[in-house]
Amino acid sequence: MDYKQYIASKLNCTGLNVDELSSFIEVPPTNELGDFALPCFKLAKILRKSPVAIAEDLKNAFQVDDVISQVSAINGYLNFKVNRTGKTKTLLTEILYKGNLYGSSDIGLNKTVCIDFSSVNIAKPFHIGHLSTTVIGSSLCKIFRFLGYKVVGINHLGDYGTQFGKLIVAFKKWSSVEAVNELRLKELTRIYVKFHDEAELDPSLDDEARRYFKLIEDGDKEANDLFELFKKITLEEVGKIYAQLNVTFDSYAGESFYNDKMQPIVDELSSKGLLKKSEGASIVDLEEYGMPPCLILKADGSSLYATRDLAAAVYRKNTYDFYKCLYVVAYQQNLHFKQFFKVLDLMGKDWANDLVHVAYGMVSLEDGAMSTRHGKVVLLEDVIAKTVEKARSVIESKNPDLPDKDKVAKAVGTGAVIFGALQNNKIKDIVFSIDKVLNFDGETCPYVQYTVARCNSVLERSDNFTFKGNIPEMTSFEYDLVSELGKFSDVVKSSADKYEPSFITRYALDLASAFNKFYINCKIIGSPEDIKVFRLALVKSTKTVLTNALTLLGIETVEKM
Repeated sequence: MDYKQYIASKLNCTGLNVDELSSFIEVPPTNELGDFALPCFKLAKILRKSPVAIAEDLKNAFQVDDVISQVSAINGYLNFKVNRTGKTKTLLTEILYKGNLYGSSDIGLNKTVCIDFSSVNIAKPFHIGHLSTTVIGSSLCKIFRFLGYKVVGINHLGDYGTQFGKLIVAFKKWSSVEAVNELRLKELTRIYVKFHDEAELDPSLDDEARRYFKLIEDGDKEANDLFELFKKITLEEVGKIYAQLNVTFDSYAGESFYNDKMQPIVDELSSKGLLKKSEGASIVDLEEYGMPPCLILKADGSSLYATRDLAAAVYRKNTYDFYKCLYVVAYQQNLHFKQFFKVLDLMGKDWANDLVHVAYGMVSLEDGAMSTRHGKVVLLEDVIAKTVEKARSVIESKNPDLPDKDKVAKAVGTGAVIFGALQNNKIKDIVFSIDKVLNFDGETCPYVQYTVARCNSVLERSDNFTFKGNIPEMTSFEYDLVSELGKFSDVVKSSADKYEPSFITRYALDLASAFNKFYINCKIIGSPEDIKVFRLALVKSTKTVLTNALTLLGIETVEKM
């Protein structure tokens, strides 16, 4: 049951429809206050009364029934208590029946969401700075699919620009095909760093790099063969990381894919009178909208990020007819997205409002920002390897007889990295610390995974049971757990609405905490049969919902820890 809709439909509130009222209803911080609450200060302007008076009037007019058993007005809040027996029976029956589909919906039916994320650069290593965009984007893909949307996950590869001319120059001067094939991205990173060191002493190297990039654009065989080699090696190497992180894509169309799709955009801008010349460059003037001009072409006629993003947006709309197109890119690119979204709007693209910049905070080292050109990076594969190794050592010390120790260590170690990146609000900057990532105490992924394993252990030690909907008188620990289980569907929808996977990490921690309090305080095996069956239903439901939550984050669960 959608309790918020039900409550809203019974409220006698002139001037607001059911959907508006439903959106105002929230869940109080504790069950003692009630199961749902309407903050009446949100209605004060509309009804021209004080929140306290509104709450009192609405309480007096509300008819309790077998769904809502109690209503109270407290300090401008209208609090509702549901029939807890009925709610618990309905909820547990639904979770046990739906299993891994519990919390899903079809609200996205016949709607497509494009999600542009990760977007690694060719010939550059997959470092910790790529972690946020990769796991946020991947989780959003899973969340939207769970809600019935068709999702197109796009890795908009950074495979265009003068840096490839630099790599070719560096390769020809200081490397070989054999070295690149053997050392892979480490060799490409080495020569890229060396190029910048040498170019500071000899600026003519930059001119040579520009010449080689022009050769790539002009279709020169040698230049393009080298470029394709760099691209092949990069995708093979980052593919290993994606596999570890449970990340997949539907498209790898990168910047170079739009090479032949930019001129029509430039022509359209020109024909609509939007393109202006400024110091030889072609721009769209955005001063009227409080922004600097959006550069479309440099003075030499070459394209920029905005040109390629405009072409990509038009291509995606024509190809996928998206409902929304999300760009999971660091907040430092806020201006870029505002500019190119506005240019599409000025071009008359009514779908420009369906483009969303999902901004996230930057990752830096404890001693400053990272830079590939100076070789100052923390490789993601090294971080994952260290967390897996740490997990293995913890397992060895605490449960040396655990079967499949390596498999469990991999799930726990990798999960810790993903969970750590998704745990806080996405817009927060992260100062990366290996010690924090390797911390297995407190509010961490291993804590949630261990809770799932604990649920499984209880279920393994009990006989098969059949829940028939009998609900004994509940303790506060039991109902607190029921209350948390009932929030999952709303949390999933909110995480999609706000493009915020951290809602699910927070929820998983809260549910795990509620379960462990229940587990400590409520005897399961050995209880009277009706109580035992009810509590086993709670255990199985918790395992199901925690597994569903972690799956939406891209994290594996384990049966034993």
